[in-house]
Amino acid sequence: MTASPPEPRPGPTPAATGHQNLDPHLDRYAARTKGMTASEIRALFAVASRPEVVSLAGGMPNLAALPLESLSTQMAELISEDGLSALQYGSAHGVPALREQICEVMALEGISAHPDDVVVTVGSQMGLDMVTRLFCDPGDTVIAEGPSYVGALGSFAAYQADVVHVAMDDDGLVPAALAEALSQAEKNGKRVKFLYTIPNFHNPAGVTLAIERRGEILEICRRHDVLVVEDNPYGLLGFDNQTYPALRSTDPDNVVYLGSFSKTFASGLRVGWVLAPHAVREKLVLAAESATLCPPTLNQLVVSRYLSTHDWKGQVKTFCENYRERRDAMLSALEQHMPEGCTWTRPDGGFYVWMTVPEGVDTKAMLPRAVTARVAYASGTGFYADGLGSRQMRLSYCYPTPERIREGVRRLAAVLESEMDLVRTFGSVTARKLSGPQAPSPDTE
Repeated sequence: MTASPPEPRPGPTPAATGHQNLDPHLDRYAARTKGMTASEIRALFAVASRPEVVSLAGGMPNLAALPLESLSTQMAELISEDGLSALQYGSAHGVPALREQICEVMALEGISAHPDDVVVTVGSQMGLDMVTRLFCDPGDTVIAEGPSYVGALGSFAAYQADVVHVAMDDDGLVPAALAEALSQAEKNGKRVKFLYTIPNFHNPAGVTLAIERRGEILEICRRHDVLVVEDNPYGLLGFDNQTYPALRSTDPDNVVYLGSFSKTFASGLRVGWVLAPHAVREKLVLAAESATLCPPTLNQLVVSRYLSTHDWKGQVKTFCENYRERRDAMLSALEQHMPEGCTWTRPDGGFYVWMTVPEGVDTKAMLPRAVTARVAYASGTGFYADGLGSRQMRLSYCYPTPERIREGVRRLAAVLESEMDLVRTFGSVTARKLSGPQAPSPDTE
């Protein structure tokens, strides 16, 4: 007689564990994955990307002004003439000719650099990830503006760094608040590894660090022996023909600079760079090798050929004119339609307006209702590591046409009016808080 097989031991049910789809690998993940959460906007992206929805959420550059015919011809020539090298592995350091051209680009912001200290990356997000990996142990502290770029917060969480936000005003990061945060961290025995800052046309706040504050902030960081990580993807996209001096230009020994061609050329090529003090450069190359072996040679050569054969400065000027027109459309629409009690920043460059809504309105809770009304935005909670931002939202004007922007703002104002009526009738709504910062995605960049 054959013995019956043992009955399977019942495992926990989804109801008992609180998981509708229990992950069988849950106990295998590294501890650092607990800080990794999905983007709020990405969860609604399938709906928000429908053509009838005006998306003021994403940070996608408007590439319609690029000379596509000329670029397609040049890419074909590149493959025909240099295909054997363009399609081959390359150095983790980056194509030498492109590194030289990157130094010429940075010179517009007052940076004097040697090509050897430039490391080409797969977008500046890779550079940010590598810098965090090199400097941050679990439990270390990073100082960042509040609010801050969602992709940066995702990297800091992935490496288990604690984020302390420092206040901004219309002139950018407040030096006194930075000094107080660093002093408090020292008193609490915290290891502050670096200040992460977006000084020009901030994402998401839309403000620019005042020139007179820049030296003061650098001096505060030197006094506390804290590195500065300067993220500057929008620096050439000013609307008044002013290019601000980079922090790196006055303190090359204590500033790691992150740059990108995603906003000034083509985001889909994913070509960025890190300019680091010479002692840091070699470790960045090693980090790049372990992450990607090498950045795509073809993409780098496309960028290099574009810089050498096109009027790329004129192209940047064209982008600025397009974005200024869209910024103006958004600001005028906000003035015309937004209810009393709303305030917003007035950017002089970049992609974003940061809006604060009246007390009691929760922008995260309101977002599904806005999408139902065929308009989308990025709620402010995704731009803080500490759960703040429920009264804020980021509005992006870079991609939609001015007409679509005006219509989107009109729809958003109507949703906000309805939400304020609900608050006046029933009181404020407390939305579920995020468990951690969001992972970056193209729709939140």
